[in-house]
Amino acid sequence: MPLIPEEPQIHESAQGPRATPASGRTAPTPRPVPGPRPAAPPRPGRPGPARPMPPAQRAPRDTAVKPGPAAPAAPGPAASDAPASVPQIQLIPASAEGALDAAEEAVDLLLDSGRAPGEVLVISTGDPHPWAAHELSFGEASYWAQHDAGDDVFYADAAALDRAASRPVVVVALNGGSEETAVAALPTALTRASTLLIVCGDPQRINSMLGTAA
Repeated sequence: MPLIPEEPQIHESAQGPRATPASGRTAPTPRPVPGPRPAAPPRPGRPGPARPMPPAQRAPRDTAVKPGPAAPAAPGPAASDAPASVPQIQLIPASAEGALDAAEEAVDLLLDSGRAPGEVLVISTGDPHPWAAHELSFGEASYWAQHDAGDDVFYADAAALDRAASRPVVVVALNGGSEETAVAALPTALTRASTLLIVCGDPQRINSMLGTAA
C-alpha cells in the first residue's frame, strides 16, 4: 500500500534564530539598554534661554563620586534616637575648582532617585552657579519669584542664604570665597535642610567647620 509522507515536525529545541515567532506566541519586547542620560528639557518657570549645561562631560553614573563619611555629630542622643528634624549630613570630597560640578552631580543623583526639583536648594560660596548668574540678569524680583514658587531646583549664593527658605535637601558647594563666608554658610545651611545636607569640598575642612559650629 502507498506510504503517506509524514508531515515535518518542528522541534522546539532546534538551534538558530527563527524568522517568525511560533504560532500563538508574541516576540519578547527588547529591554532598553542603559545609556547616557539625555539633556533635560528646560525646566518650567525659567524665562530666557535654557540653563547652560556644564562644559565638561560628566562621568557615567557608576563612576560618580559617592558621598563620603558623615561629619561627626554633636554630642547628644544616638542617631536612632535623634529627632526626625535633624538632617543627615553627607560629604562629597572635591577641590574648590570641582565643588560646583560635584554639587551638580549630586543634584542629578537626587533627581534620578525620585526627589522633586522643588525639594533641592544649592548654595555656592564662591562664584555663583551659571543658572543663578543668568536669572539674576533679569532682576532680583524675577529671580526670587522662582525661589518662592518652589517648583524647581534653586541656586543661590551663600551671602543670600538667610533669605532662602527651608527645603528637604540643601547642597553646599565650597567653590571658593572667603573663609568667613564658608564658615558662616554651613551652620545656616544646616538649619535650612530638613532631611539631608550635602557638602562638596575638602572633608577635613568641612569637619572642622561643622565641629566649630556644633
